[in-house]
Amino acid sequence: MSNFISAAQFLTTFSLVEALQFLSVAVLVVGFVVLFRPLLRGLALAALLAVKPRRSKEQRLQRRLMRDAALLKGLMNAADGSPSDAAELRALASRG
Repeated sequence: MSNFISAAQFLTTFSLVEALQFLSVAVLVVGFVVLFRPLLRGLALAALLAVKPRRSKEQRLQRRLMRDAALLKGLMNAADGSPSDAAELRALASRG
C-alpha cells in the first residue's frame, strides 16, 4: 500500500515542464548515439582489441590445425572398431 501512496505522490509532483525537459534530453541522447554510431563502434572495438588482441594469421592457422587433428584423433579413438571407418579416418588424417 505504501508503494501506491509513494507513486501517487510522485505523480502529483510531476510537472509538464519536467516531462518535456526529460523528453528533450532523451531525444538529444538518442540523436547523438545515432549520429556518432560509427565512432562509438570504433572506440568499442579499439577497447576490445586493447584488452584481447587478435591472433596473427599463423597462430589462427596453427590453432585450427591442432583442433582438426584433435578432432580426428578423437574420432579414431571413438571408432567402434570398424576397419573401413578407421582406414577412412587415417586417410583424412594423413591429408592434413
